[in-house]
Amino acid sequence: MSTDDANVHGVTHMTETVADAELTKHHCLEAVDKVPGDPAVSAFKRRARLHQALWRASKNNETNGFAIGSQPMRPHCGAPSRKLGSRIDIATATSSGANFLSDNIRAAVRCRLENRQPHQMLSEDRLYCDLLSSMPMCFNLFGELWADLALADRAVHAWWPDVPGRVCAVHFEWSPGRCLRREYLENRSAFDVAFELDLGDGGILGVETKYHEHCKPEKAPNDDRHKRYAEVTSGSGIMSAESMQAILGTDLQQIWLDHLLALSMLQHEGRKWSWAGFVLVHPARNPSYAHCVQRYRCLLKNDSSIRASTLESLIAKGVLPQATASAFETRYMW
Repeated sequence: MSTDDANVHGVTHMTETVADAELTKHHCLEAVDKVPGDPAVSAFKRRARLHQALWRASKNNETNGFAIGSQPMRPHCGAPSRKLGSRIDIATATSSGANFLSDNIRAAVRCRLENRQPHQMLSEDRLYCDLLSSMPMCFNLFGELWADLALADRAVHAWWPDVPGRVCAVHFEWSPGRCLRREYLENRSAFDVAFELDLGDGGILGVETKYHEHCKPEKAPNDDRHKRYAEVTSGSGIMSAESMQAILGTDLQQIWLDHLLALSMLQHEGRKWSWAGFVLVHPARNPSYAHCVQRYRCLLKNDSSIRASTLESLIAKGVLPQATASAFETRYMW
């Protein structure tokens, strides 16, 4: 079993319940944070939203807090916008880059936005304004590595010692191919960040990051998508056809498809990569992903290509610059 953190196999942190009145006070009482039948995940989601709101409003050496943002209006819903404590005002967010923890990280964000990929799904509003989103969190965790490839190589091998080769590039919101034709998974899926490795024809360690989200059932793929996913699954030998059928339409489907994106690179007819692996990174306090990774692994015949790590375990390795690591802990952990 490939993992750097035994804590992913059981919930090791309990999150205290936050009162509705406290959430209301900070414009953080949101119905979407209550997961039916799962009080532990609900408690985490509510506490994480409040934590981000308090971070936004807190005074520090550089600011007196950042202006509160508003809930984006859904098309045709007709409801007025309302304050949301876990968002920064869009004018403040875009002018200051306040959602990002350092100048190097802000540079990584600008570079990615200036270099579009075909069919990319990258929301600038979410990136700049949403404090809870795993997208800016990914930049905050790995952005310093984009700026220093020697540091990136040390970090990757400290976190996942069995990864081969040397890191030669760091790509955010990256896919080997998003075209809706016979390219990899034939969909628009991407890794939140990918570490490119100098191995023969090349290697990739693809990473999916999670923070406030939880695993939930997804719509089963249509027949065309199902056929392609079955081809990659069968070709990889990671699980039986029966196990694959058991995943369809469940809360394990996204983890499976993220894993398949890496495995599809090893089977690509035009370019076969020498090595590919997948990592899921999530907070130790979010029990949803700890449980789902464990259940997903139970369906695998071979789990050597998948890893799971907590945010806490990565920070604890001490490879990130101290100032960034400290700011990250303050921002995302409690």
